[in-house]
Formats: sequence, structure tokens, C-alpha cells
Amino acid sequence: MSEALVFAYVMAVGFVLAGLLSSFIQLVSGEPMRFAVEHRSFTKSIGSVLLRVLAGPEILMRNAWRGMIFERRSKVWFWLAAGVAGFWSLLIGSLLIDVLLAV
Repeated sequence: MSEALVFAYVMAVGFVLAGLLSSFIQLVSGEPMRFAVEHRSFTKSIGSVLLRVLAGPEILMRNAWRGMIFERRSKVWFWLAAGVAGFWSLLIGSLLIDVLLAV
């Protein structure tokens, strides 16, 4: 398998994980995830931050898409956010695959 296909596969795994986590939280809470962290107990705040780190690419892409469509932001900002979200999902996907292979 070529390196580009492995790269795309790992990135897709990261996006899927981010989307699943974000959709699950929205299903449970009734609200879409945001980057804002509520200040509750220390352990809940740490868990909230970790959840947002894993679901970050989906949150970023949703915000960028809404900004481009509804707020008429430049497409340059959308593609910049897409690049950041792609790199972020690549990191998350490689972390998940590494954990799964270790188990």
C-alpha cells in the first residue's frame, strides 16, 4: 500500500473518531460540542478537555463550515481550518491506531 493511502486512512480514522465522539455527546446532552470548557470539579474539567482534544477536528470543521456559509467568511479561512483539522485528525488517528495495535 502506498504511503499516501496510509496517510489518508489514518486521517480518516481520526475524523471518524472525532465525529463519533462529538455526535455521541450531542445525542446525550442535546447540544453540539464547543471548545468552551465549563469549570466544574478538577477531574470533570480534565475529562472535558481530553474529550475536546479528541473531538476537536469535528468541532473545528463544523465551526469553519458555519462561518463560511452563514457568516460569509472567506474561503481561505475555511481551507486553513480544514488543513489544521486534517493535521489534528492525523495525530488522533495515529494515536488510536497505535493504541489498538498495542492491545
